[in-house]
Amino acid sequence: MIPSSPGPLLVGLGVTLILIGLLLWSGSLSWFGRLPGDIRIERDSFQIFVPLVSMIVVSVVLSLVLYLMKRYL
Repeated sequence: MIPSSPGPLLVGLGVTLILIGLLLWSGSLSWFGRLPGDIRIERDSFQIFVPLVSMIVVSVVLSLVLYLMKRYL
């Protein structure tokens, strides 16, 4: 079921982005990107960062949010 107006969805997405931005700005999400399983290689001439576990966390959270939206909207 698709809502007749995209307004409430856009407002919800905007509020969510603002909350995530505030969490990043305050340092509350400083652990993100430093989880066990994230690969970080630092040498003198280059750096490699592969956030494997962090992206799995993002995928699970987004899947849960989309599932809940599909189920209840």
